[in-house]
Amino acid sequence: LARTMPRLARCALSLFVASSSSLSPVARRSARPFAVAFASPSSTSCKATMAPEAETSTVSLPRWDLSRFGFDSPFSDGVDSHLSETRTLSEAFKSKYEGKLTELSLLSAIEEYEQIATRRTVVSSYLHLSYDVLLDDDELKKRKGALSQVQSEIYGDNLEWFSLDVAELSDADLDKQYESEPGLSKYKAFIDELRRQKPHNLSKDVERALTVRAPYSGTRPLVSFFDKELSLMRFKIDGDDGDEVNMEVLLSRMQSSKDAAFRANCLKTLNDGLAGSVSRTAALSLSAVSGSWLIENKERKYQNLRSRRNLDNNCPDEVIDGLLDGVRIAGLPLCQRFYTLKKAILVKTQGLEKFRWSDRNAPIDIGGSSDEKISWDDAVEMVKKGYRKFSPTLSDMFMDMVNEKRIDVPATDGKKGGAYCAGVVPGVGPYQLLNFDGTKQDVATLAHESGHGCHDILAYKQGYLQYHPPLTLAETASIFGEMIVFRDLLGESSSKEEELTLLMSKIDDVVNSVVRQCSFDRFEELVHSAREKGELSASEIDGFWMTALREYYGQEADGGGDSPFDSYEDSSHLWSYVPHFHHVPFYVYSYAFADLVVGSLYNNYIQNRDGFEGRLIDLLSAGGTKDFADALAPFGLDPKSPTFWEEALDAHLGELVNEAEKIAKELGYVE
Repeated sequence: LARTMPRLARCALSLFVASSSSLSPVARRSARPFAVAFASPSSTSCKATMAPEAETSTVSLPRWDLSRFGFDSPFSDGVDSHLSETRTLSEAFKSKYEGKLTELSLLSAIEEYEQIATRRTVVSSYLHLSYDVLLDDDELKKRKGALSQVQSEIYGDNLEWFSLDVAELSDADLDKQYESEPGLSKYKAFIDELRRQKPHNLSKDVERALTVRAPYSGTRPLVSFFDKELSLMRFKIDGDDGDEVNMEVLLSRMQSSKDAAFRANCLKTLNDGLAGSVSRTAALSLSAVSGSWLIENKERKYQNLRSRRNLDNNCPDEVIDGLLDGVRIAGLPLCQRFYTLKKAILVKTQGLEKFRWSDRNAPIDIGGSSDEKISWDDAVEMVKKGYRKFSPTLSDMFMDMVNEKRIDVPATDGKKGGAYCAGVVPGVGPYQLLNFDGTKQDVATLAHESGHGCHDILAYKQGYLQYHPPLTLAETASIFGEMIVFRDLLGESSSKEEELTLLMSKIDDVVNSVVRQCSFDRFEELVHSAREKGELSASEIDGFWMTALREYYGQEADGGGDSPFDSYEDSSHLWSYVPHFHHVPFYVYSYAFADLVVGSLYNNYIQNRDGFEGRLIDLLSAGGTKDFADALAPFGLDPKSPTFWEEALDAHLGELVNEAEKIAKELGYVE
């Protein structure tokens, strides 16, 4: 769920592990390379309204081709045979290497481990992609769940020990392996990642128990149940003569409407619908996830609430603290300036009497832009053209994904909401899931997800274990590609009105990616801190949500506050449909990190285009073999600098707001 209410961000979420918070660090690391990237806050994957007469009819839009996986169907005997062979290989691997890593070739052990892990991922990815377009198929859900349990057993019984034993190798033994096996240096990033987790690993028996039990008794079944319940929700909009709609359609209609009363009605419908059993289910799931996170942090001796996620991202605590502080200091004033401007424009163009939370993502209606649907072919051409202006290499990769049927395009019933790009494994992926409805923001989503696909393709040469970048860099290609296409569209604007419309929409995206995601992080901090005192109720979590909202957007003006928003009415339950809180705690700051880094990269590109494409392709090709500091050094960027984030905000978001204010003044919308 993306550029909607609220806009959700993209997340690297394991295809195999439905809820990574319930797994050991080694199990999460094993899952990380077969990641799914969910819709970005700067994209609009919630555009699900499909009018019968629309050019983007679901009948004609392309579906992905999963034949590359080598299976006829998720129920094929070939899937079972593949897993059976994988189990046999994993048992032989354990028998051959466990307790003998100092005696045998570590390089050979990692290569065999990588082959087995790749085999596991092929099955889990295939099942997840198949299910994500058939969420209403209970038999497929049961099949996927049963095989997930088998996968957990294979990993827990025969593979989990390996990460722990590599972490326990002495420096002297590891040095000997490097000296005797020059090829081992290829896997240095993977080895270093395992060894960073050493202080937080538990005993083999405990780690195995956590992994094997996760599908049955961890947070995963509860989170999975919550996901399914959310996908089944239907809403009837008061005053609308149409049928009940799903959340995708409801959000899309609210997002695209130029009628403030209708937007407010949609938000009330959503908030009321989330109340009751849905928010109670969400509260139970979130309470379980935060409780699991709490006890794991204590048992594994992480320093603070975010340390576990930061370590997964290979990012020091102080860097993330600097990001969050920078957004509070420099981001909130820019946010207030933007919404003050948006409120003024909506008052003059739509006769807005109150600036409500339902108006936050309202379209700007000032003429010069068309609401006409964009065909799929035209969307492809727009992204191809934008990419080619910057990088013919990435443009060709994009067209390969289109022509090879790696994108599932239409918004259909029973399909997972939002958008993502699944890297799967080298030689099989990537695959994109979209919910395309022919809007300009859907074009941005295509550009965004295709950036992820290009990133995956370039990094595949690092191998399965190392192709996926740290989450702090995972958005680089996607957001950069989106920015290139945006600037291309902006440059072709036929009027100041159209230019302002595009700018305001883009600033919406950036604010939601940066400020909003940091407010999400603050919400999580409040929830997780309170969980230590006992299980949380839905009403308590409602309170934490509103506290975080007011901290980042100000006290509503109706209550005498200084916020541009007059009212936050009908927003108290909106936390209930944000999946990140359940699947990947404290992940959301990664979107703010990525957007600001990419904003800085784009400014670097504008100032020094010579050789930039090569430097960026080198960064993307490194996959997970470089941390964020080493990867960004060739561009002269240092996120460890205490002033980096405030400067990045000013250069990226600040400049966009400056541009919009200037044009709005020229057009007479503000003085």
